[in-house]
Amino acid sequence: MRTLVVLPTYNEILNIEPMLRTLRDVVPEASILVVDDGSPDGTAARARQLAEELGSVSILERPAKSGLGGAYRAGFAWGIERGFDHFVEIDCDFSHDPHALPALLAAAAEHDVVIGSRYVRGGTIPKWSLVRLLLSRGGNQYASLMLGLGVKDSTAGYRVYSDRALRLIDYRTVTADGYGFQIEMTFRARRAGATIVEVPISFTDRTRGESKMSSAIVVEALLLVTKWAVERPFAKRRSHPVG
Repeated sequence: MRTLVVLPTYNEILNIEPMLRTLRDVVPEASILVVDDGSPDGTAARARQLAEELGSVSILERPAKSGLGGAYRAGFAWGIERGFDHFVEIDCDFSHDPHALPALLAAAAEHDVVIGSRYVRGGTIPKWSLVRLLLSRGGNQYASLMLGLGVKDSTAGYRVYSDRALRLIDYRTVTADGYGFQIEMTFRARRAGATIVEVPISFTDRTRGESKMSSAIVVEALLLVTKWAVERPFAKRRSHPVG
């Protein structure tokens, strides 16, 4: 298994060094690609310095902040061109515990898409308020019901994709961002017949740096779910013509 950890960054100077060092310790056989969106705080420069020390760390610099989905699409394309067959999505802020990655990679040996899930048995979110938890779970239930996902945590951003899954998804044409990006990737994977499994994780809010998530991204995701749900019956008819 040739694994590439795709690590999107924007102003993560406080987290980039501990994250890269932890990933190198936890998955020493994996390569890491930092996809930096023109961070003004020097994240990319620090990553380049660490790359010389740690090895198997590459930096892909983009000129400006262009969204999480765009960063992952660029990272997937970079890795596919270089022959990697498994691709990890993980946040740089330690909300996703790198120590859970071996379990996700073990599951990836048998499945096309592995989701680090907060909402399957064993998954936890230790510090969320009840209101925030209900909103998140409700949004995920809505997406699963409307799109037939059969997944409890379709907005989760801690994942492993096989190169086969990315081809089935046609990831280059995925246009959503943030939560919407994760839901669209899940929807396309399910529709294309990729195998999907959820592995329990513990999710923790960042303690250093500022969150990039906004209410606009959440609203975008809910609107897109509704749009895709409305389009589903028409897509089925086009793929199964009568007569």
